[in-house]
Amino acid sequence: MDCMRIYAYLRASTKEQDAKRAKSAVTKFARDAGHKISGWFIENESGAKLKRPELFRLLELAESGDVLLVEQVDRISRLNSTDWETLKTMIVSKGIRIVALDLPTSHQFIQSAGDDFTKRMLAAINAMLLDMLAAVARKDYEDRQRRQAEGIAKAKKEGRYKGRPMDVRQRENIASHLRAGKSYSEIQRLLKCGRDTIAAVKKELARSGQL
Repeated sequence: MDCMRIYAYLRASTKEQDAKRAKSAVTKFARDAGHKISGWFIENESGAKLKRPELFRLLELAESGDVLLVEQVDRISRLNSTDWETLKTMIVSKGIRIVALDLPTSHQFIQSAGDDFTKRMLAAINAMLLDMLAAVARKDYEDRQRRQAEGIAKAKKEGRYKGRPMDVRQRENIASHLRAGKSYSEIQRLLKCGRDTIAAVKKELARSGQL
């Protein structure tokens, strides 16, 4: 465990949410355990998607015995059961330890105390709890999606649904950068917007002959 490295993973679902919100709590947890964070991996991606570049960059870099540290289990997974098994298998096969602030049984993996039998027992219990919390996180995601769809359907039926409000100023800025020849990546970095929004604006410009 002397060579153990701790990699922190912070995730938020949308650009409007702050993925760095939990950074101080995660830093304090590691410091209180007598460790420093070896690297930070931060991204805005849905936990319901398996495709998360920063998480997989972390998994590629980490080696056996290293710790993947998160604030909550749902930062890693709101995946369906098949995708969760794919991700979990990758983590287990590399010997990476998951430690979540909201999962006390995982905290022992950031410590060096305990005999081999105790560690193996706690690892088995922790794996079971990880599966359970991943399932709970997925159910919470599906319930919220269902409630949102029901709310939209009801609003449409009553003639109240207007859809997501359009950020006119942001779209104007995107259009300006597109006309200036900037790439999607440059525009994302400058305006903190999604590629789908940039593509939609580009399509509108092309349709109107402005690009």
